[in-house]
Amino acid sequence: MPDQLRHITTLVAAILVAVGLAAAGKFVGDGFRMGRAADRYVTVKGLAERTVTADLAVWPIRVTATGNDLGAVQSKVDQSVDSLTVFLVGEGLPKEALERGRVEVNDLMASPYRPEGADKARYIIAQTVTVRTAEVDKVRTASARTGELVKLGVVFGDTGGPVYAFTGLNEIKPEMIAEATKAARAGAEQFAADSGSSVGAIRQANQGVFTIGGREGVGAALADGEVEKRVRVVSTIEFFLVE
Repeated sequence: MPDQLRHITTLVAAILVAVGLAAAGKFVGDGFRMGRAADRYVTVKGLAERTVTADLAVWPIRVTATGNDLGAVQSKVDQSVDSLTVFLVGEGLPKEALERGRVEVNDLMASPYRPEGADKARYIIAQTVTVRTAEVDKVRTASARTGELVKLGVVFGDTGGPVYAFTGLNEIKPEMIAEATKAARAGAEQFAADSGSSVGAIRQANQGVFTIGGREGVGAALADGEVEKRVRVVSTIEFFLVE
């Protein structure tokens, strides 16, 4: 091969290699920039709250009596349950909403750990009547008037009072999730504005856990006795940031 032709061939090969390297560098650079853009995101939290009214009341009412004559003690419990039923119906609650539980009998003399003086009040008999109704206001009113039954000689055991529940959570979940997402996006937009970016699509989202507490922020245990409740959800969302 003549020297001149060999020189031209070498020059062309060098040019092709240079062009290839330049193109490869451009692709690598573009890929790096795209990767960096894909890695840019912000994590924000969005809060949604709503005040709701309980739509279900469950009220276990335990009556009890003591004595040495088993039959007499049972009769006293029966009378107390009858008086309680009359009272509740008089407060506007239907009989269908009342459910009588089993009779519980405790013989203190049959216990190896009997307390002192057990022979003076050997038997303790108790029965629970449970009210379950959507008429929450009537239950709230009646529970405040049980002192009338005490005047009649009805003795109550400790059941903690009515429990009020909100059963419509599934109906309001979609709207509250949308509110939480909107609040999160607003936070992301503020961050993006401060950093000279704009908010893109959602990268990842965690709906969060719905909680039902008291309207004034008390814990779930105390909130059981409140008719007005607060539903709360905090969603965690990641948004892409766009240059």
